Amino acid sequence: MGKKESNFIMEPSKESSKLNAQEWPLLLKNYHKLNVRTSHYTPIPCGSAPLKRNITDYIDSGVIYLDKPCNPSSHEVVSWIKKILKAKKTGHSGTLDPKVTGCLVVCIGRATRLVKSQQSAGKEYVAVARLHNSITGEEQFKHALESLTGACFQRPPLIAAVKRQLRIRTIYKTKLLEFDPEHHLGVFWLSCEAGTYVRTMCVHLGLTLGVGGHMQELRRVKSGIISEEVGRFLTFRMG
Repeated sequence: MGKKESNFIMEPSKESSKLNAQEWPLLLKNYHKLNVRTSHYTPIPCGSAPLKRNITDYIDSGVIYLDKPCNPSSHEVVSWIKKILKAKKTGHSGTLDPKVTGCLVVCIGRATRLVKSQQSAGKEYVAVARLHNSITGEEQFKHALESLTGACFQRPPLIAAVKRQLRIRTIYKTKLLEFDPEHHLGVFWLSCEAGTYVRTMCVHLGLTLGVGGHMQELRRVKSGIISEEVGRFLTFRMG
């Protein structure tokens, strides 16, 4: 006997569905008469794809990933961008001292609403600490660095933009990158809470080692989720 060929095509049924609203609960009595919104797409005559946006849209609500150079302050850099782009409002992701370089996220126009979220985000730095005397070796420096992780008491330096009140800041991770015993220099990376003073941490590092110390150089390598590896930074050139 030959097999009957099967038809796998789904076709609409000719029989009308039987609905008996009398058997439905009270709240669903008129459910079959309600207006149901269709799921088709209605194009709205506003907005555009990212690659088709006008340059003015980016100026009105854009973000610039800037590699801040040494010497100008964060406020100066932001004011220069505001003047160049003729923007109404500008803001940045967190203050960098004039001698500090690295990641500075500048928000323009409507994007300044995101400034608070960027300022409160975690930061990552690479710092150079200079010790005032010689120590046993690299392991002693590494041990002192690990002892400063976690919640730490900090008082802002003498030259600071905020009031010098004792505060608690969390240092999440630290890693020693290089140690030069001849010049008493240590290069280390740290991930910390927003508002952490690395300059104060270097002073505490010197006190922990018993020889004293201070911060020689500092660079911010990550602000929130924006890092040197992910973001394409614009180098700000003076003159």
